[in-house]
Amino acid sequence: MRPDSNFQVIGERTNVTGSPKFARLILEGNYEEALRVARQQVENGANLIDINMDEGLLDSVAAMTTYLNLVASEPEISRIPIMIDSSNWAVLEAGLQCLQGKGVVNSISLKDGEAEFIRRARIIRRHGAAVVIMAFDEAGQADTVERKVAICRRAYDILTQEVGFPPEDLIFDPNVLTVATGIEEHNDYALAFIEATRRIKATLPGARVSGGISNISFSFRGNNPIREAMHAAFLYHAIQAGLDMGIVNAGQLAVYEEIPKDLLERVEDVLLNRRPDATERLLSFAETVKGGERAALKEDAWREGPVEDRLAHALIKGVVDHIDADVEEARRKYERPIQVIEGPLMAGMNVVGDLFGSGKMFLPQVVKSARVMKKAVAILLPYMEAEKAASGSLGAQGTIVMATVKGDVHDIGKNIVGVVLSCNNWNVIDLGVMVPCEKILAAAREHDADLIGLSGLITPSLEEMAHVAREMEREGFKTPLLIGGATTSRPHTAIKIAPAYSQ
Repeated sequence: MRPDSNFQVIGERTNVTGSPKFARLILEGNYEEALRVARQQVENGANLIDINMDEGLLDSVAAMTTYLNLVASEPEISRIPIMIDSSNWAVLEAGLQCLQGKGVVNSISLKDGEAEFIRRARIIRRHGAAVVIMAFDEAGQADTVERKVAICRRAYDILTQEVGFPPEDLIFDPNVLTVATGIEEHNDYALAFIEATRRIKATLPGARVSGGISNISFSFRGNNPIREAMHAAFLYHAIQAGLDMGIVNAGQLAVYEEIPKDLLERVEDVLLNRRPDATERLLSFAETVKGGERAALKEDAWREGPVEDRLAHALIKGVVDHIDADVEEARRKYERPIQVIEGPLMAGMNVVGDLFGSGKMFLPQVVKSARVMKKAVAILLPYMEAEKAASGSLGAQGTIVMATVKGDVHDIGKNIVGVVLSCNNWNVIDLGVMVPCEKILAAAREHDADLIGLSGLITPSLEEMAHVAREMEREGFKTPLLIGGATTSRPHTAIKIAPAYSQ
C-alpha cells in the first residue's frame, strides 16, 4: 500500500462468523463454492480478502489451512493480499505458514500481556506479514478516545523499538463499536473511533488505521438499507479523519451522496451524536424502510384493547407512558401479582425475543423493552414482598452469578438477561466482563449460587466456557451451568461443554 493510495476495501464475506452462506459452505466441506465467495469479493472491488474460520464446531486450524492453500492456487483471488483473521493464535500461526507473498495478520493485542504480545509479534515479523493491532490491553477493550490512543501508542513503541516492525506494516484497529443500542454510554462510540483515528494518524508516523465497519450498525441487524446507509456515512467521516482501510462487504457499499437526505440526516444524528433522540428517530424511520406499507391506525388505538394486549404492546414498542395504570389494572384483575409477571408480561417479552431472533426487531428496541419490563416489575414488587411476608416466604427465587468470560468484553445480551431475571425475583450477581474462571467460581461459592451463567460473543469464549465447565467438574461443583451468547449454540454446548461437566 502506497502513501498516495486511496481507501482500501477489505472483503468481509469469507468469514464464517459474519456470513451464514460462507459458514454453511465451509461446514459442508464445499470449498469450491466457498472459493467463489472470495472471487466475488475480488470482482466487486475488494483490495484485500479477510478470511476467518472461527466457528465453535469447526476444526479452525484445518479449515484455514485448506482454504488458504486453495486460494493460493486461484490466480484471480491470490493476486490481492490475504488477511488471516482469528481470535485464536493457533489459527493465525497455521495461516501464516500458508500465506503466499505479503499478507496481513488480524489480529494481536496487549490483552494477554506484553510478553505474549511481543512473542507473537516476532513470529509475524519473521514471516514478513503486516499486522493488525486491536486497541485492547490487560484491562480490556478501549472505548474512549484517550484509551484507544494510549494503547495504540504503547503498542506502536513496542513493535517499532523492541520487535523491529517497520511502521508501514502496522495497522491499528481502534475498535468500531455498536451505536444506537439504546444505552446512553454507547452514543459517542462512532465519534470516539473517528477522533482516535485522527490522533493515531497524527501521532504514530507511518502506521495505518483499519476497522470492522459493519460492527457500527449491529443494532439494526436485519435491516440492510439502514445498515448500508450507516456504513457509508461512517466511512465518509472516518476516511476524512484518516482511515486507511476497512472490513466491509465489497458488493454492498452504498454511495454517500446517494443516501436519501432524510435517512442521511437521521443516520448522522446517530453517528455524530447530534441530538438526544437520535436513536428513537432512526428507529422510527427504520420501521418505514423495512416494513413497507402499513395500515393507517389511530396512534392510540392500542389503548382500546384488553389490559393483556396493552401490556404486550407496551413491552414490544418500549412505551412506558401508561405502564403504571396498566400494571395496576392487571394486578387487580389477577389473583396474585406474580401472575401478572408470569402471564401477560412474560408473554410480551416472549414476543420480543422471537422478533429479535428473527431479525424483525432491533437491539435498542430490546433494551427499551427490558426497561419497560423492569419498571412493571418494580411496581409489582412491593405487593409480592407483602404477600411473602404474610405467608412467611420472604426471599429471592434464587441466586445467579453471571459473567462475560475471560478474554471477552461484550455484555449487552448478558445485561438484558440480568434485567429479565431480576424481574422474575432472582438475585443477580453480575461480575461484569473479562472475568477469569477462578473469580466466577469464588463468587459462586461466596453467594451460594443456584445458577452460574456464562456469556460471550467471540469464538475463543467458547473454549473459555469449556474451561470453566472442566474446573467446575474438577472442584466438585453441583451448580447448574447456563451458557449464552451470540457464538453459542445447542450443538456446540452439547458436544463441547456438556461432556466436561457431569452435573
